[in-house]
Amino acid sequence: MVTHHAAQLDLPDDQVDRIFRALADATRRDIIGRTLTEESSISELAHRYEMSFAAVRKHITVLEEAQLVSTHRSGRERRIRGNPEYLQKAQALLMTYERLWRARTDRLDALLAED
Repeated sequence: MVTHHAAQLDLPDDQVDRIFRALADATRRDIIGRTLTEESSISELAHRYEMSFAAVRKHITVLEEAQLVSTHRSGRERRIRGNPEYLQKAQALLMTYERLWRARTDRLDALLAED
């Protein structure tokens, strides 16, 4: 099932779920921020966090599944870069929900003002 709002952005529900799951974690949000400004290897990222290489790799896998980052080979390294296109889709989806929420609170304010 695709919700009306996600369908407007060509995002199936399972993709929306992956995006929100990926963005729910502070480390993953930080990885996105770092890789939007500068491509990094998994090793470079792993040195920035107090966790194992394998744990960082798991975070990157979640981000890849949400299409918020992409990876490519460069020699022996896998390089990670943020995907601004999908971040824009996530932002547009959040803006849609914000507009809905604001419309509902505006209607509630109008109803309360009538009394």
